[in-house]
Amino acid sequence: MTSVFDLAPEAPVVPVVVIEDAADAVPLARALVAGGLPLIEVTLRTPAALDALRAIADGVPGAVVGAGTVVSAAGVADAVGAGARFLVSPGWTGRLLGAMRESGVPFLPGVSTVSEVVALLEQGVDAMKFFPAEAAGGVPYLKSLAGPLPQARFCPTGGVSPASAPAYLALPNVGCVGGTWMLPPDALAARDWARVEALAREAAALRRPVSGR
Repeated sequence: MTSVFDLAPEAPVVPVVVIEDAADAVPLARALVAGGLPLIEVTLRTPAALDALRAIADGVPGAVVGAGTVVSAAGVADAVGAGARFLVSPGWTGRLLGAMRESGVPFLPGVSTVSEVVALLEQGVDAMKFFPAEAAGGVPYLKSLAGPLPQARFCPTGGVSPASAPAYLALPNVGCVGGTWMLPPDALAARDWARVEALAREAAALRRPVSGR
């Protein structure tokens, strides 16, 4: 199966989006895509999330939209039905992993311990979300996993900032990072899509070093 990391390999950052009003979904996604961040994770944390996901899938051709905070088999079905092209969970269980695998779209199950990583590798899964990244050990933790578990690749999310993102992206076992810094609450409240686009462009410039690919 295609990995999430293959959907938009040129994009170093996945914006993690919480949408309160589905009417904001299309202009927000267009701003992110215009800024160079086509891989967009819409979290299933609000009543508007599925409508927002559907609106982006239907109305923003350049976007590769997925669903985050997927925590149940029902959530998997709802997200894929709304047009999600990938799935992200903060953690995983056997049932959730099975549902994500059966969905037919790429997925990133969440991990924060070595045992969880090894358990997923046993299941044939090597693409994972590392969450909560900063609280769970950050760059030093992931660097320490690269030696014994080089086959595992991660998308660190949770506390990642413009300052820390380059260090994550320099690691050989990191495919991209997830973050929210290009979506400041005041810009979203003001519907300042030009500012979102500018911040997205700065985030898109945080490319992985060529030697790290």
